[in-house]
Amino acid sequence: MATAPLSETLEYLKSHKLLLTTAESCTAGTMIALLATLPGTGEVLESGYVVYSPSAKQRLLGVSLKTIERYGLTSEAVAREMALGALGHSDATVAIATTGISGPEPHDGIAPGTLCFAWAFAGEPLAVFTRSQRFFGERADVMREGALYGLTRLAHYHQRWLRGERA
Repeated sequence: MATAPLSETLEYLKSHKLLLTTAESCTAGTMIALLATLPGTGEVLESGYVVYSPSAKQRLLGVSLKTIERYGLTSEAVAREMALGALGHSDATVAIATTGISGPEPHDGIAPGTLCFAWAFAGEPLAVFTRSQRFFGERADVMREGALYGLTRLAHYHQRWLRGERA
């Protein structure tokens, strides 16, 4: 397991007094599971949502049906609304969301391993950064690599937010 990058993320969250929530679809809670292997995670982890179905995304996180219909479930627009919903339904100050196709088959013309991410930061002003990334390998590998990517990119986007950059 890649504990060094996870440890760096955990220390970053602690040093910046950030409280994390996640909204995971295609990674199915892997971000929380990976982070929870480290002692001290309880200091920085508020909650984690696993929302596979469109109805769960709508009901638990407030993702708009119009967004899902217009952009599809595997989209940065849906990841953005998932992250904002997780922030809005928690006391967290940062949210990471994932949605996509872990594989093994393509879905709706989208290649397996295509994941969409969003990192949302509470505060003034609220900011959300999104990105799509493709991962390769078996389904479990895609889920793990996607979860690691989401966690380890948190500091990068937080620094952009601190500098006043907006997505």
